[in-house]
Amino acid sequence: MKKLFLLFFLVSVVSNAQVIIKGRVVSFHGKFLEGASVYLNNTTIGVYTDEEGNFEFRLREGTYHIIVSFMGYKTVQYSLNTTKNTNPLIFKLLPETTVLDEVFLKKTRYDNEWKYNLSRFKQALLGRTMLAKKCKILNPKVLHFEFDHKTGTLTAEIREPLKIKHKGLGFLITYDMIDFTLEKSRLSYLGYTKYENLSGGERKQKRWKKNKLKAFNGSRMHFVRSLRNQNLKEEGFVVNQFKRVLNAERPSEEAIKKARQLIRLNGGLITFEKKLTNPKTPLDSAISTLKKSRLPKYRDFLYKQNVPYSDMILIFEKNILIQFKDYLSIIYTKEPEEKNYMQNNFLNRRKALDVQTSAITMLTKTAILDPSGDIRNPLDIFSEGYWSYEQFADLLPLDYNPPKKN
Repeated sequence: MKKLFLLFFLVSVVSNAQVIIKGRVVSFHGKFLEGASVYLNNTTIGVYTDEEGNFEFRLREGTYHIIVSFMGYKTVQYSLNTTKNTNPLIFKLLPETTVLDEVFLKKTRYDNEWKYNLSRFKQALLGRTMLAKKCKILNPKVLHFEFDHKTGTLTAEIREPLKIKHKGLGFLITYDMIDFTLEKSRLSYLGYTKYENLSGGERKQKRWKKNKLKAFNGSRMHFVRSLRNQNLKEEGFVVNQFKRVLNAERPSEEAIKKARQLIRLNGGLITFEKKLTNPKTPLDSAISTLKKSRLPKYRDFLYKQNVPYSDMILIFEKNILIQFKDYLSIIYTKEPEEKNYMQNNFLNRRKALDVQTSAITMLTKTAILDPSGDIRNPLDIFSEGYWSYEQFADLLPLDYNPPKKN
């Protein structure tokens, strides 16, 4: 099962009052930077600077994470609280060193190994969903990969932001990736994301609108908003609580390692078809141990159904926090799993279910539920199950709002 760590900075909107944000982007030496991108991370809200480096846009009062980027200069991130600072903002950008491009040119070879790593990168970052098939990385050659054979870890870096055309949701996405690490089945990536709407006729707009709603339904954004509003049941969520313990029927990692060593010493030619009710030789015992190693490492024990809100959220200094013990099983009942979800799970092949099930556990004592619809710091929560299947291609900008129900 693929497990996911995902980090992005959030927008917090706390009232309907409008404020005007003005500023200028210049080089470190004071040169006006025309065409610099100034945007709110993970949203469609952003502008480009004019010929004198000026920008302006309207925001509702709140705390925002502003990203300022310009080709050839280092990206700037800035936290803005509109209730404390409405003065014109001046961003001075430092030039990127040319050493980075030189390193990329020397290290990156676009050979078969690079192509293989690119295919792994795309599947890990974009995912395997139907929407992932509608995404295309327009500038893949800005990527450089490193693979550590000892740990089985794939890392990626970029020399300029990725451009991703999402024909399924109608976005051109600029992704300024800071980190990407794929270690066996564990994935983590972080960066700054800018969404721009693609142009299209009425037919495309209708399809994009439908796909966006489908991506939203059952998503973590949908769950967080429903949890904050305390309308989980109405929105189609069932939340249960379970404990995870080691599976006593599965041999220890040390026993499995010894069994493999013994089998290698005997030539490694064995058959797993043979039934071994009562192993009589050390080799029989080793084969039996490896058979049992296929069992799940952990067992999950459900102990609470329909978890009450009081066991999940609390209010502290005007923030709504999530806090719970062990694991939460989050079942979304209004959409089935996609067929692709189980295609790579060789140990548990089955048909797609009529519900989508995810699981989360706390990595910190509490985590802030942001009004935009996500965890303020996503690394506070560890997700697995269906939410780890839905990767970058299924994420929506934080300013997305589904159509109002009639």
